Amino acid sequence: MEQEKINYTIHFYTDWHAGSGLSAGAEADAVVIKDADGFPYIPGKTLKGLFVNAFKDFQLLKEKDFSDDTHKALFGDFDKETGVTSPGSLFFSNASLPQEEKIAIGSDHAEFLYRTVASTAIDSSKGVAKNTSLRTTEVCIPLVLEAYIQGAKASEKGVLVQLAKYIRSLGANRNRGLGRCSIKLS
Repeated sequence: MEQEKINYTIHFYTDWHAGSGLSAGAEADAVVIKDADGFPYIPGKTLKGLFVNAFKDFQLLKEKDFSDDTHKALFGDFDKETGVTSPGSLFFSNASLPQEEKIAIGSDHAEFLYRTVASTAIDSSKGVAKNTSLRTTEVCIPLVLEAYIQGAKASEKGVLVQLAKYIRSLGANRNRGLGRCSIKLS
């Protein structure tokens, strides 16, 4: 059966944070993951994880195209008894800015794609900030990223379209308003 490369876009509607695991010292406690030229991107393994989580939600709803066999075929499996991992057929590329936009912005202006937001925990009994709770996070402004999925059969594209429609936010603090997005397969 023929496998196809499925291109898709991620449209962000709010600031978002895909973390690098690093900090910027006093400037930010958590920074966005960036490529060598300073542009934001989302690792393919992060995107695959979002699709896997969405697939599991559809399985809980007992949707007909979302069986364990389909999950294993697309995303792979980990056998807890033997400790063996088997790969799935899908490969998720990193999501990044289109090359034309990178050229138009230029790596010397990539810094303008980011800003820092602060948050703190409030002591409910006193109504003031808790000591040492101030955190600053670097976020990326709303924009559109491009990526692709390789290895899907034509008959599996419908499942991927449903999963993409289901994903509504991405990255850190997505339950607190960051990372609202839509994913559109082309």
